[in-house]
This record gives sequence, C-alpha cells and structure tokens, in this order.
Amino acid sequence: MVYYPPCHSKYNPIERGWSYLEKHWNGSLLNTVTSVLEWTKTMVWKCMNPIVKLLDQPYQKGVRLSKQELAEIQPHIIRHPELKKWGVTIVPEPVNY
Repeated sequence: MVYYPPCHSKYNPIERGWSYLEKHWNGSLLNTVTSVLEWTKTMVWKCMNPIVKLLDQPYQKGVRLSKQELAEIQPHIIRHPELKKWGVTIVPEPVNY
C-alpha cells in the first residue's frame, strides 16, 4: 500500500465535494456566514444535499495512539526503504528480518 500525500485530493470525497460546491455558488456574493450556510444547503451532489452546521467552537483533532498501543502494532508494519513515510505493508503476523 502506498499512500498519496495528505494534500492529494484525488480520492478524497470531501475535496471532490468542494469542487461541486464552488461551481454551485460561483458568482454569488458570500459576504455573511448566513449566506454561505444557506447557499451550501441548496447544493446537490450525487443526489444528496449536504448537512450544514456552523461549528462555533474548536473541534477535537486526530486520535493518536499511545506508545504502548503503537508498540503492539509496530511489528505488523513494514515500511518501504525509500518511501518510509508513505510506502507501508501491513502483515497479519510480525515479520522478523
């Protein structure tokens, strides 16, 4: 398995949805939070309207593994020698080289 870099949007459905949203509100004056929310609610993508909510407080960022949890799964992860960050093989049984 080789990952795309985090900024790559090729297979990210959120990023793909943004392009439809930008086309939907193209040329509209979005000068208030209310206008952005209302325009977003009227968009249709893949026969669905988005669920739109205003987040008025910080949201919790990504979940991290503890050192103990990471140590338990680390033997199952083999990193590509040249693509250490992105090239990963996950095996069910630990491999000892």
